[in-house]
Amino acid sequence: MEEMIFQLALKSEYELGRSTLGLIQPTRKLSDGTEFYVLSKSLQEGPVPVERGGVGTNKGIVRSRTIGELLAPAAPFDKKCGRENWTVAFAPDGSYFAWSQGHRTVKLVPWSQCLKNFLLHGTKNITNSSSLRLSRQNSDGAQKNKPREHIIDCGDIVWSLAFGSSVPEKQSRCVNIEWHRFRFGQDQLLLATGLNNGRIKIWDVYTGKLLLNLVDHTEVVRDLTFAPDGSLILVSASRDKTLRVWDLKDDGNMMKVLRGHQNWVYSCAFSPDSSMLCSVGASKAVFLWNMDKYTMIRKLEGHHHDVVACDFSPDGALLATASYDTRVYIWDPHTGDILMEFGHLFPPPTPIFAGGANDRWVRSVSFSHDGLHVASLADDKMVRFWRIDEDYPVQVAPLSNGLCCAFSTDGSVLAAGTHDGSVYFWATPRQVPSLQHLCRMSIRRVMPTQEVQELPVPSKVLEFLSYRI
Repeated sequence: MEEMIFQLALKSEYELGRSTLGLIQPTRKLSDGTEFYVLSKSLQEGPVPVERGGVGTNKGIVRSRTIGELLAPAAPFDKKCGRENWTVAFAPDGSYFAWSQGHRTVKLVPWSQCLKNFLLHGTKNITNSSSLRLSRQNSDGAQKNKPREHIIDCGDIVWSLAFGSSVPEKQSRCVNIEWHRFRFGQDQLLLATGLNNGRIKIWDVYTGKLLLNLVDHTEVVRDLTFAPDGSLILVSASRDKTLRVWDLKDDGNMMKVLRGHQNWVYSCAFSPDSSMLCSVGASKAVFLWNMDKYTMIRKLEGHHHDVVACDFSPDGALLATASYDTRVYIWDPHTGDILMEFGHLFPPPTPIFAGGANDRWVRSVSFSHDGLHVASLADDKMVRFWRIDEDYPVQVAPLSNGLCCAFSTDGSVLAAGTHDGSVYFWATPRQVPSLQHLCRMSIRRVMPTQEVQELPVPSKVLEFLSYRI
């Protein structure tokens, strides 16, 4: 039985070609000062010896191919602070990309158009700005309702961004209220921005207009996340040590406060089915919350320093957390077990070193949409791509002063923001998922670990479904 199951599975070890390291040159500067950079030439690169997370491994690791860059405009305000790009985000449908340019501004660009400019003009080695401008005008003139660029002045330093989309079938949780100021249609796309003054502003992505101004936090809004089920439930994480739950279909009603953190809250993330929330902050613990009852499920212990970022796998079976202790942990959120450790320093540091000031602080972590890869960004000027079943990176990319990273909706590109308000893009490791893995993801989307363990299947299959082999 067990052999038959595994014999029917497809091979998944095939990697799509060799990666290249791109040389990039500027092609144009937009009216707002944003510079587009595209890949103008590529050098064929073989595997390069890099660290096994840290230093000194003989295993060759491929450099990721640079897709392009978006550079921030010259700072109109104080150059000493506020320029940081703390957050980047892709719309759920892949239509838009947003990033904080620093100094209160957020830039919204149509992602397909942006990517087309990178790839088309990069491969053709075009550096004439008029050629790029003409292609953009032609594409915009073909359909007036196509996504357009927007520059949003948020009025204060932007620390967090999140896209949210509406599903009409998902009603407001405040069922007793029949009248609402806003009626969100099926194609509604919103952008939430968390500000330095504790306010959260909700914008219409298609028009760039301000819809709501949410006021309740008393400190910086460090992170935002929308429930993936289309209910427009928004959770905000703040330095005021709280998480707040907002119902945008109820005109932004603040419906719940989640307390439990004893210090700043850095990041939060919904599970794919919206039933669970993870939050991390200036402590060594990872908090898991039941979003039906708004109660804490458990605290995960294992990190030796502040935990600053978290993300669920697409099937909700795994949770990735990044910490200043130089590590990324992969957890089973249903049991609290650590399944994998991705170290950014080799040999692994002692708890005393990991818990102090070191130059390998991991700033951000993101799960790919195939569920096979994780990207991490650290202070050692490297972006790493990991397979979930290997303890060394499969691809790397150089990046100085990185702060955040996120996969595109289709998982083909990783975007990373830096201290100067710029964004860098890389091609991600591509791999044909095995039939085994696709079946596992389908099962784990609807079954937690406890239910999987009760299935009448061989032990090896149970281990595979539980991501333990």
